Amino acid sequence: MFPRPVLLAPPPAAWSALLGCWALFAGSSASAQPSTWDAPLPPPVLKTSPRLQEHISPSVRPHLPLYVEADQLSGQVQSSATLEGNAQLRRGDTVIRADRAHYDAATDTVTAEGQVHINRAGNIYQGTRLQMQVDAFKGDFTQARYQFLDTQGHGQAERVEFHDRERSTIYHGNYTTCQRDESDPSDWQPDSQPDWELRAQRLELDHSTDTGVAHGAVLKFKNVPILPVPAISFPLSDRRKSGLLPPTMGIDSVSGLEYAQPYYWNIAPNYDATITPTLMSKRGVNLGTQVRYLQPSYQGTLDVNYMPDDRLRERERWSYAWQHEADLSTLTPSLRMDWQLHRVSDNDYWRDFSLRNNNHLLGERLLNSQGQLHWQSGGHRLLARAQQWQVLQDLDAPIAPPFNRLPQVQWRYSPTSLSNAWGLDWRLEADSTRFRARTVDGRQHVDNGQRSYALAEVSRPFLGAASFITPRLQLHAAHYQLESANPNHSSSQRSFSSVLPTFSLDSGLIFERPTQWRGRSLVQTLEPRAFYTYTPHRDQMRQPLYDTALSDFNLTSIYSENSYTGHDRIADNHMLTLGLSTRYLHADTGAELARFGIAQRLRFTDQRTSLGYDTPGEKGWSDLLLGGGLNLNHRWSLDALVQYNRDIERTTRSAISGRYQPGDYRVISAAYRYQRENSAQIANQGSEQIDIGWQWPLQAWGSAPQPTPQKGRWYSVGRLNYSMHDKKLVDAVLGFEYDSCCWIGRVVVERLQNSVSRSNTRLLFQLEFVGFSRLSLGADPLSSLKNHVPGYQPLGLHQQQTPSRFSHFD
Repeated sequence: MFPRPVLLAPPPAAWSALLGCWALFAGSSASAQPSTWDAPLPPPVLKTSPRLQEHISPSVRPHLPLYVEADQLSGQVQSSATLEGNAQLRRGDTVIRADRAHYDAATDTVTAEGQVHINRAGNIYQGTRLQMQVDAFKGDFTQARYQFLDTQGHGQAERVEFHDRERSTIYHGNYTTCQRDESDPSDWQPDSQPDWELRAQRLELDHSTDTGVAHGAVLKFKNVPILPVPAISFPLSDRRKSGLLPPTMGIDSVSGLEYAQPYYWNIAPNYDATITPTLMSKRGVNLGTQVRYLQPSYQGTLDVNYMPDDRLRERERWSYAWQHEADLSTLTPSLRMDWQLHRVSDNDYWRDFSLRNNNHLLGERLLNSQGQLHWQSGGHRLLARAQQWQVLQDLDAPIAPPFNRLPQVQWRYSPTSLSNAWGLDWRLEADSTRFRARTVDGRQHVDNGQRSYALAEVSRPFLGAASFITPRLQLHAAHYQLESANPNHSSSQRSFSSVLPTFSLDSGLIFERPTQWRGRSLVQTLEPRAFYTYTPHRDQMRQPLYDTALSDFNLTSIYSENSYTGHDRIADNHMLTLGLSTRYLHADTGAELARFGIAQRLRFTDQRTSLGYDTPGEKGWSDLLLGGGLNLNHRWSLDALVQYNRDIERTTRSAISGRYQPGDYRVISAAYRYQRENSAQIANQGSEQIDIGWQWPLQAWGSAPQPTPQKGRWYSVGRLNYSMHDKKLVDAVLGFEYDSCCWIGRVVVERLQNSVSRSNTRLLFQLEFVGFSRLSLGADPLSSLKNHVPGYQPLGLHQQQTPSRFSHFD
């Protein structure tokens, strides 16, 4: 219930009006003449507002009225006032309550004693005695307790000095985000200690920057000092701030003792940098820097690592990764530019540094660097690109270097006018690219050269209420000009050309019927589909393979004209694909609850075009594809695909995956993948893997899920990838997490395969003090869990939402 307020004008006129009104009513009598107040007042005119204001403008604050209330009020007009019993002063987002309060109008100073309580925009202070200049919010508070809104951090101190509305200093105080448990009497004992606290001789708080600085501080965990520091800064909210980040320490059998001390530099609201020097006792010093920038017309990220002398490899080590995007519309409308540059010093970099940097780019062996210009207008699109690869070779598993594009120019045109006028879908495409590469041993590739192609395609969809039919005609022309003749070919010809037409006809029917399942109204569809395609044979074996590979065989690609990706091979397909699918849809929302499908190809002639290392399709029926998916509710999902060969009467490929996620911080995923080699004579070759991932609280199975993590709860988290073919564990991440609401502990064991014959194992440990900082031993386990466990949710996300100041409203 709101108090019985007296509304006053701003000081000093506020107190003059207050005392004047008090004197007027004190001297009035029953015989006084009726005033105009007896007349009925017009209804108040209210100004609508979509929400309560979280922040009060500095220009408005000085003009806000002052409300006061007390059991007894005495004083002198325009001089002072004394409030006795349940005294309260309120202006804007600031409330002062006390047993007794005295206000001096000349100095705008209030002195409060007893149970003093201050609420400033949701930040709470309580103590025994307060002396403060009200409007300037400047003064002293003794024997104070405090709680901050943004982090729910709190503590107590001998004295709090308020410098202004944003800055204050706490003397001989502490700070923690651990809340008292009202249901646990031990939490309210005088000698009870929070799980963690920061004790300091002096705490300087600045709410304008949401930062705190502790001097002469020590961080205690379970009442045990773990990190004494002469000075440390910490956040009072989620806002960015410059300062030292928590260090990372670890022991590695290769690098020895590791210590990394990152520093975050908040250069500007749209610029920042993180500088991380790392000391490795067996290798040397590595300096890592990440710079991020954001402007209205461009943005990007630059990562640089440099080790001047790595004693392990006896050489200089470095890497850089730069991603940049820019809008050049001021130069030419609809013109955009982007580049991605990534290079490392040597072939072993991905093996030596990938795990320590928690950067997926550093763990790759194919490093892509490219720059692109994009322009589009109407139906026209232009692309200019230069692309170059760096291949990090491994003697146990060499990689054939891909071709660089130096450069590529591409034009595409999709006119909409023809589609609107005649119902035709047109597409024109032209491309000219210079391809260059080196072999594994470093020599120039024999197929280096220029490829130019043109593609024209027209289709006319005929759409009915329950059917569709789409004839499509395509013409593909390509020309190759090699730098030198290929010695593997009998001919010394360096120029090749090919022109191939392709015709396809796609058709299908869609039947629907209402049905029910467990009381739910559904719509079931039955969708037969037939797809015919014909491409004549042209000899393409002398054409290089620049960007072409075999397409994945699935329920989508089975309805395509070409068996290959890219433009170097156009398969001579003469075949008919037949398929049947059914779906179950929610009758009200149209959401797909289940789908099942089956499809198979019938080849009328043998395929003669090939890549040279694949098996061309033979006349007759292809492998049978069966697939399906279930999404019965938000908890369960299942997907499956099976490829069955009728000739050998065996499954040649299968992939089954499922996920169960009944709520937050509860997920179990499993996948089975089987791939048989493309040979009917080899029955036991290929790959077969099982993958299991989970995040689950350690409690009785089937207990009711909680919306947020519970205090004092353990969680198990991990992922296992096992090769049944090799009979060994390929990758493993196993860990436990403990959530105590104000701190989170993580222990993770990680074993990852980094080559055919070698793996890396490490132990990761982390203490996260919620609302303060994280301390890690080894690399960051949180990054490992995010990267490797499907569906993983970091604990503590529910605590990162900043509450409204009205949640602490007095």
